[in-house]
Amino acid sequence: MPEPDVKSILITGASAGIGKATAQLFLEQGWTVGLLARRGGALAEMAASHPNAHALECNVTDHEAVDAAFDKFVEAAGRLDVLFNNAGRGAFPATIDEISPETWLSVVNVNLNGMFWCARAAFRHMRQQSPQGGRIINNGSISAMTPRPGATPYNATKHAVTGLTKSLALDGRPYSIACSQIDIGNAATEMTVRMAKGVPQADGSLKPEPTMAVEDVASSVLHMANLPLEANILSMTVMATNMPFVGRG
Repeated sequence: MPEPDVKSILITGASAGIGKATAQLFLEQGWTVGLLARRGGALAEMAASHPNAHALECNVTDHEAVDAAFDKFVEAAGRLDVLFNNAGRGAFPATIDEISPETWLSVVNVNLNGMFWCARAAFRHMRQQSPQGGRIINNGSISAMTPRPGATPYNATKHAVTGLTKSLALDGRPYSIACSQIDIGNAATEMTVRMAKGVPQADGSLKPEPTMAVEDVASSVLHMANLPLEANILSMTVMATNMPFVGRG
């Protein structure tokens, strides 16, 4: 079990992209890190080189598996200080009449239901542990405020994340549980490679968009996580400076 002064964080979607970069930064900073994702091989590879890393192969849409993964991590780490609720997915651009029920349900199950199951498990541990409390950081999106065209499932779920965040921030007050939302725009990951070639804009055009280093997102999450529980960044927007968000459309 880690020393009492070593903080712990569980990161969902930790096998790639924002989750992986964030996990690597927290490990470098000496945190005990739970790596949760579906791709167990990638998690095992990461954990093999870090004694403070714990691989947790899990599908966030399975609430029983989520509960078991959180229980396993807390048993190893001693407590849960922070959850970075990061796992998410999108879908191919389409108007609503072109979106299949399967696509809609798949996005909702990961982006909303999965985030709910993970927040639920984290809240339970944070409420019951001693000292009581912790922090939940939900990965929202620029699309939680300003939608992209042709992305109804993603836009709808990310708007819902804002409601989840505010509810948790309110309900967590009696238990010293803070909840935050980080809205990320155009971090350079596998999901944003296509932006260099051009993505649909609100005026119907197709234009390339700038991106920012994923490490800058990770450092923003670290800043939020390091705050004392008496302080909370309820909402943070971190974005590529020149992306078409302010004034989109």
